[in-house]
Order: sequence, then structure tokens, then C-alpha cells
Amino acid sequence: MQILSSLLLMAATAQAHYRFSKLIVDGVAETKEWTSIRTTKNYQDDHGVTDVSSTDIRCFQMKPGTGFATVAAGGNLGFIADQTVSHPGPVQFYMARVPDGHDLNTWEAAGNVWFKAASIGAEQPPAGATNRALTWPTYHQRSVNFTVPTAVPSGDYLVRVESIALHQAQQAGGAQFYLACAQVKVTGGGTGTPGPLVAFPGVYRSGEAGLLFANYPVPTSYTPPGPPVWTSS
Repeated sequence: MQILSSLLLMAATAQAHYRFSKLIVDGVAETKEWTSIRTTKNYQDDHGVTDVSSTDIRCFQMKPGTGFATVAAGGNLGFIADQTVSHPGPVQFYMARVPDGHDLNTWEAAGNVWFKAASIGAEQPPAGATNRALTWPTYHQRSVNFTVPTAVPSGDYLVRVESIALHQAQQAGGAQFYLACAQVKVTGGGTGTPGPLVAFPGVYRSGEAGLLFANYPVPTSYTPPGPPVWTSS
């Protein structure tokens, strides 16, 4: 009976987690996992990353990539989870341009090379609402998406998605990151200079405000961690 209970607990825990393994380009989804997304270390059990000082916070990759997707600047990119995004919290998207002469499949994106392309945070309740709790647009969704900035220069990019689960983030180290990096070629780009550029690991600190979320009193505001979203203006 004890063994059966342990197995049921493990199964329930795995079902509560998720991984991002397929990409959507302008509404067209990949049919196979890990086509243009680098295989992540949670490909078998869907566990998240909790140590923001680990290199796993960058792409959580198990091995180099083998393929890529192509999207025009101004197009739409989405990431599909194997299960619904089952924890409340923000979803953010970062991009890093592969330097000329480097291989998209093996480039590690270390150092200050990432900029925030989009962020989906909490929504405030409408005025006069009885329930003042924040809502999360990505909660219970199977896919999350953003628009590639029109001014981003053409080239090869790593595109990083992170879903920050805050259900256990009452203390430092409790936030869980479910993340992945896609290999993408951007065409028809502009002449913008994305920034500010940040590093993974490095940009986040354990216990910072955006990685803490108290259950009581009920939070009425939330600011995601990291730099501001880059806009061409």
C-alpha cells in the first residue's frame, strides 16, 4: 500500500508540471517534439528549475539543437506545453542573436546577450469587483505566444520561454521555472538595437521581489522579474 501511495503521489506531481517542446509559427504548430526546440532536461518528468544561479536557468538543455524554425519580424511565435500551464505566474520571452560565424545549433548564449521581447504578467481585477485577486492569462493554457518585434534585426536567434510558477514562492527559492529555448531564423527584420542585454544566469537573484509571492494578505499587484520589455521606440 505504501509503494502504491508513493507511485500515485509521483504521478500526481508529474501531472502538475509541464514542458515546452513544440513551436507554433504564425498559427502553424510543429507536429513533433524537439523539432526546433532544444531538448530540455525535463523531457521525461517535466520538473522545473529552482536555482536561478545554475546554467540550467538559461535553456535547461540536455543537448545541442538540430533544427530551426523561420519567422518574419512582426510574426507570431508560440510555445506548446505537453500539459496545461498548471501553475499561476508570469510567462516571459527572451531573445538572443547568434553572432556571425557561430553555429545556431551549438551556441550557448552565455553572457549579456538576452533581451526581453515580451512579458505576460498578472491582470488586475475590474473596478468594483468583489474578488480582488490577481488573474493570470496563461494559467491553464496549452500554448503561450508573443509577437516578434518588427524592428529586431534579421538573423539567427535563440528564443527563450519561461513560465514562472509562483504557487510555492512564499520564500526564496520557491519559484519554479519551466523553460525552453527554440532555434529561430528571423527574416525581414529591422534596424533596431535590442536592449538592455542581460545574462542567464545573472539577471535574477533568489528572493528578489518578482520571485516572491505571498498568499496572505492577497496580493493586489505584481511586477515580473528581469529587465523591461524592449520596444523599438
